[in-house]
Amino acid sequence: MGRRRGADRSTRSARVAAPAVVVVAVVALLPGCPAPQRPAPAPASPSAPATATPAGSRAPTGFVDLSDVDPTVVTDIRYATAHNFVGRPIAGYREPLCLLTRPAADALRRAQQAARATGHRLKVYDCYRPQRAVDDFVDWAGRPGEQKMKAEFYPDVAKSRLFADGYLGAPTAHSRGSTVDVTLVPDPPPGQPPYAPDAPLVACTAPVGERYADNGVDMGTGFDCFDPRAHTTDRRITGAARDNRELLLRLMADAGFTNYPREWWHYRLADEPHPDTYFDFPVARSSL
Repeated sequence: MGRRRGADRSTRSARVAAPAVVVVAVVALLPGCPAPQRPAPAPASPSAPATATPAGSRAPTGFVDLSDVDPTVVTDIRYATAHNFVGRPIAGYREPLCLLTRPAADALRRAQQAARATGHRLKVYDCYRPQRAVDDFVDWAGRPGEQKMKAEFYPDVAKSRLFADGYLGAPTAHSRGSTVDVTLVPDPPPGQPPYAPDAPLVACTAPVGERYADNGVDMGTGFDCFDPRAHTTDRRITGAARDNRELLLRLMADAGFTNYPREWWHYRLADEPHPDTYFDFPVARSSL
């Protein structure tokens, strides 16, 4: 969202370019947001300071479009659409593409090969996320009146708690280019009805037959579901949904990814090539 959002939620000390400093400062001022005191499930912060690239810059050598590495991975880049927790396309998402560092894309290809051996394919919701998108999330979080998508994405959590409870993070590992939000779909993938923005919203925690008709397998909640039931090992998730989460966890771990325990969909390449750099080039083919 990740979340998202959706970082390794590290509380590392970051010396970044001016735009990213503003992001951290704004997050610190959000009501009820003691992010530095939040338990960090990610590895300890490295000693090297984090850096950020200038806004508008192109991707450095080594970033690729996942479709050029493995076109069989299904993509559903939600932040390039209106179907996300904000309810509109997010800043920096010019095209619905999955951009990644080459090592992350190669690792995802290995995970895809293993998934297909089980009768599944991977489906990605988000990959590289520019810093400007994170800034957009922070700005949105500071406007309490904007909650058009609450009934679907955070039905039981106050918007003011999204950062403090670890559902959103700034900065985010996604901006380093080796983190993905991913699920499993049957192979071959079934069709997915187009998103209907005027349809009534249904809670992401509703049963699989009632919530948004994603073509993924049942994972117990929808994607970007800001709720404890989205925690990877939440005990309330049983049966097929729990089996599916465990399968995804095994496939991704075998390929070199680490899961963020509060989000069943969030995986970071453990040996990422840019562990301290947050990029800001737009999600577009022209960035490569």
